[in-house]
Amino acid sequence: MATVRRRDALEYHRGQRPGKIQVVATKALTSQRDLSLAYSPGVAEPCLEIHKDPGAAYAYTARGNLVAVITNGTAVLGLGDIGPLASKPVMEGKGVLFKKFADIDVFDLELDAKDPDRFVDCVCALAPTFGGINLEDVKAPECFYIESELRKRLDIPVFHDDQHGTAIISGAALLNAVELQGKKLSELRMVVSGAGASAVACTRFYCRLGISIENVLMCDSKGVLHHERTDLNEEKREFARRTNARTLSEALVGADLFLGLSRGGLVDAAMVSTMAERPIVFALANPDPEIGYDEAKGAAPNAVVATGRSDFPNQVNNVLGFPGIFRGALDVRAKTVNEAMKIAAARALAELTRKDVPQVVNRAYGEEFRFGPDYIIPKPFDPRVVQWVAPAVAQAAAESGVAREPVELDEYRQRLSGLTGGSTAIMRKFVTRAQRAPQRILFPESHDARILKACTILVDEGIAEPVLLGSRERIIKDVQKHDLELDLDRVSIVEPARDPRFSDFVAKYHVQRQRKGVDEIAARETMRRRTPFGMMMVAEGFADGIVTGMCHSYPDSIRPALSIIGLAPGGRRTAGMYLMLHRRGMLFFADTTVNVSTSADVLADVAEMVADAASTTFEIHPRVAFLSYGNFGSARTAGAEGVRRAVEQLHRRRPDLEVEGELQANVAVDYALQKRNHPFTRLTGPANVLIFPNLEAGNAAYKLMRELGEVPAVGPVLLGMDKPVTVLERDCSVDNVVQMTALTVVQAQLRSRERARAGF
Repeated sequence: MATVRRRDALEYHRGQRPGKIQVVATKALTSQRDLSLAYSPGVAEPCLEIHKDPGAAYAYTARGNLVAVITNGTAVLGLGDIGPLASKPVMEGKGVLFKKFADIDVFDLELDAKDPDRFVDCVCALAPTFGGINLEDVKAPECFYIESELRKRLDIPVFHDDQHGTAIISGAALLNAVELQGKKLSELRMVVSGAGASAVACTRFYCRLGISIENVLMCDSKGVLHHERTDLNEEKREFARRTNARTLSEALVGADLFLGLSRGGLVDAAMVSTMAERPIVFALANPDPEIGYDEAKGAAPNAVVATGRSDFPNQVNNVLGFPGIFRGALDVRAKTVNEAMKIAAARALAELTRKDVPQVVNRAYGEEFRFGPDYIIPKPFDPRVVQWVAPAVAQAAAESGVAREPVELDEYRQRLSGLTGGSTAIMRKFVTRAQRAPQRILFPESHDARILKACTILVDEGIAEPVLLGSRERIIKDVQKHDLELDLDRVSIVEPARDPRFSDFVAKYHVQRQRKGVDEIAARETMRRRTPFGMMMVAEGFADGIVTGMCHSYPDSIRPALSIIGLAPGGRRTAGMYLMLHRRGMLFFADTTVNVSTSADVLADVAEMVADAASTTFEIHPRVAFLSYGNFGSARTAGAEGVRRAVEQLHRRRPDLEVEGELQANVAVDYALQKRNHPFTRLTGPANVLIFPNLEAGNAAYKLMRELGEVPAVGPVLLGMDKPVTVLERDCSVDNVVQMTALTVVQAQLRSRERARAGF
């Protein structure tokens, strides 16, 4: 799991704009007419329609896509009863997950209401605002009463994720585990460690899936819930059994299934070894499981083991459930989330796990996943999850009679496929790929605190092996000055002028540039500078890539790269590309940073490089559009004519690519409009590789989209070099340094494989 430091967490939540969420208007408000429509007098019309028909609120307001994440802060994560205000960062985080994974809007509500009836009354009073209620971090046993009362009084979905989320996800894992272990649910002997909301809800859900309640032994902090105990509340009495077992250790003897929702370290290898043959161990306490994955497998090699941790197989993560469950419930305007819908969600997740895993998921995690003991539940960043769970929930809602507006499932699945565009996890994918085989990456600007902070993350998460260029003494002082936790034993430090390779590098550079006006003295002075020295290290194979540019202009950073490393074999030029992570999908913008003057040849070369990068590095099928201010000859100017020649040239050169142009930008990305007005188009979908007619247009477009459209931009990515070179923006953040370093590592991995295939 990633190392999270206190200061980093505080900076993350405080930085730029405090918190993690904001409210964004969805309608224009740029004129007096807009104001009149949005508010008085125009707003009266939808108000009157809703007064006549309350269901019209779903047509005229955001209610149908708005969920309340509500807590009183009495059971927050592992922090306990910290109160409603202190719980707000967690609730905002839950809202971010709803938005990122299912495009559901959230208002987080932190209620100062420990009394269950007051809590219920508050939620009911607020309910007209929302299409659904997600209860969060409310302690047991009050949470059971609160959810029950709200379900009785409200006609919108009410879902307590702490109870049902874990139940549904682990229930899916259970369905697959019993199949793999060759066991029957009805015959399983189950032991539960924990008797809180999650444990009770999971146990009830497992019984609905087929486990016999008579075969369940539940333990709390005092031991087994047995028939002689007199200290049990109503929920615990439901699971009290007539048994001689008094401790968790005694209960586990001969058990088929262990479910842990308590605290770390309660179970050891000896206890697991007493379980039945081919046991199932779900140790789900966070952050530390009741028994570690490796320890459980060591005690019972034929066990199927799941935990709540991301650094081991079979992570039970609630994000696999609640986004898709609410998405499906909201889209059919369900009156509730009933048992049929929960079971449908669990079965959908279980079935998805048995399907072939797309290569995009395998590559994102750096593993080949296949249904088996180490893959019984989908991965959290599998983009198919919502596309499977939401339709299953929607169908179950319709079949069980709680859907007000059932959907046509095939059409609904198609709509969901474009919901988040896969952009949510794109950079995490490259981080994971980088972690699979970290490369040696050079950082000439070691005196910049952002670089040192980024290297801390790169080392902690195993993304790269940083090589810092500069004075060791200065770097140590800077690490101390900025109070960083960078382990300098895990990075390499190279001082150019003192390095034993210095004289050799001077000689090589002199030979390279002696006919460009560079004498030995100039060569020596150049190699004293960190960026050229770093470029020579990469060129000579002493490092796999370089990340620079934070303290120099873009031209000053790219010139030594071109003169020392040079173009890739057969390359004609370089190009700068930005990735725009739009909710509709990833877009590639070029050229944005390198080629100032353009011609048909330049545009064709740039388009070819970007299309190949989209396909190989980013695993996206490229659809290339050359942009202009006309469509297919409607503009008769020299500029438009140059774009047309570039299109024709690339068609001849690369008939395997989908290429069109010239196109106006809106026509390129609006495929329905493109097909309607130009049915002869060669593209099979909206363009995702956008080639601008000149650098000014490309640079302005990505910056406007980033700043005004608030679309995450990743770059610039430098294409066409013989070795991976990344030139950063001077104002880039620590996060951007980490992201661009991960991309540089992936590029180095690809170069290494290419050289291996070529026999080098």
